[in-house]
Amino acid sequence: MKKIFALFAFVSFLAISGCSSDDDFREDRDTISEVFQLTNVNFAYNANDGYNIYRDLDPLIFNEDVVLIYRRVGSITDTGAPIWQQIPRTIYTDDGEIDYDFDFSVEHFIIYARATYNLALTPSYLNNQTFRIVIVPGSPDGSTSAKLANKTKEDYSDYNAVIKKYNIDDTNVIELN
Repeated sequence: MKKIFALFAFVSFLAISGCSSDDDFREDRDTISEVFQLTNVNFAYNANDGYNIYRDLDPLIFNEDVVLIYRRVGSITDTGAPIWQQIPRTIYTDDGEIDYDFDFSVEHFIIYARATYNLALTPSYLNNQTFRIVIVPGSPDGSTSAKLANKTKEDYSDYNAVIKKYNIDDTNVIELN
């Protein structure tokens, strides 16, 4: 009887210790999708990079994770819902072409604005910009990065589709300063 009780206690211990409620903690290498926002930010200028916005990522992301960035280009007239446009993006104006692009690492991201003309002449493309930064959890085998590189497999241009696909709650977006 003691052996059966000991076996039962051991199996119960394994069952209980195998349960975990820390699925959303980053330490377990189980990245969750996140959305950050930069609201009404201005591009800064420096001689090396031109116009850019630089931000650190806190917490850091993993090497396998991917960053997607969307620029708010307006609002739907009836509802006021934002319209998001994925970058990189080229905008064609009467003055010339404007390119929005970005780089990211596990520690930071940089959004760039470049043009075929003096971009300072059109400050509306540099000032009071709003961006959404979406962290897409990667997989150790690199399959998420491979899918992002090959747009024929997956389309990440539609912000709302990405939010739905990764089951992201964007009602409480984290505001970055």
